[in-house]
Amino acid sequence: MTDLSQFDPNSVSNPNNNIFGLPFSEEESRLVIIPVPWEVTVSYGAGTSRAAEHVFKASMQVDLFDADVPDGWKQGFFMRETDKRMLLKSDYLRKEAELYIDYISKGEPLEKNKFMCKSLKDINAGGVALNQWVYEQARDLLNREKLVALLGGDHSISLGILKALAEKHSDFGILQIDAHCDLRKNYENFTYSHASVMYNALEELPQISKLVQVGIRDYCEEEWQYICNSQYRVVTYFDRAIKQRQYEGETWKQIVDDIVDKLPQHVYISFDVDGLDRKLCPNTGTPVHGGFEGEEVLYLFRKVRESGRTLIGFDLVEIGVGQSDWDSVVGAQMLWRLCNLMVK
Repeated sequence: MTDLSQFDPNSVSNPNNNIFGLPFSEEESRLVIIPVPWEVTVSYGAGTSRAAEHVFKASMQVDLFDADVPDGWKQGFFMRETDKRMLLKSDYLRKEAELYIDYISKGEPLEKNKFMCKSLKDINAGGVALNQWVYEQARDLLNREKLVALLGGDHSISLGILKALAEKHSDFGILQIDAHCDLRKNYENFTYSHASVMYNALEELPQISKLVQVGIRDYCEEEWQYICNSQYRVVTYFDRAIKQRQYEGETWKQIVDDIVDKLPQHVYISFDVDGLDRKLCPNTGTPVHGGFEGEEVLYLFRKVRESGRTLIGFDLVEIGVGQSDWDSVVGAQMLWRLCNLMVK
């Protein structure tokens, strides 16, 4: 056990400690955060592969008192070091993907360009390797009875931990906060695109009995048809519909109660920060106008716990890196509250 007798949670954070300035080792911590430095298939703005290190730095400014879970931190939160090899692989394949995306955006036939065909093959192989890497880390931690969270990185990183959880839970649901459905098949010919993560999860993992999406406000007809044909395996609360219900007199509590009612007993939270209003995440990769305030989302998460459901893991993805540290500050605060909810 960690000796906390000399640790003052009210004092300035020690940057020589781990995330949030906490003095825990991985072995001593109940919850372990895996940073995933990956952004190969992003469609618009890049930078999220380096988000974890920026969030780590910003976390030193987070006060450790959470009125909902006052002593949650004493159970131990720990973030692993960023894997530099994975970051370098992401950087290399990202450059390949940028050239590829630029090529196909001009309507050029893919099959006539051997270099682009090879790039696509390498990028898809990279996605397979990334999923396996995340899966192995998450599986090993789960086998050690740890709670596991991912800090991204783009949204494609989630599939690996979902595969690991599917070996532990025969039935679970995903609560997805997002501006996008991420239900496209092979988007831009990338099998494991950030825009396909929920499609891949549902197609590969029958253990996922329900996907509840909240805040969606940018989607294509293919995704709409997938939702409509899912026989309610996918339930989507579109941003526009949520606001219409509020305009007509429903409270956020009433809508949240409806959302929570759709979830099974075991719940995984997948939180893409572009589900928030852009003022909170100005440098996220694919911004869309609209979205939630931070406390609206945290209220929803809290009500999931209060309903008696079990949180089995979470990811926090698509945090951007800009000229200021605002995205990282917001990301660190969201991460802190999620960690506390996990151990409540």
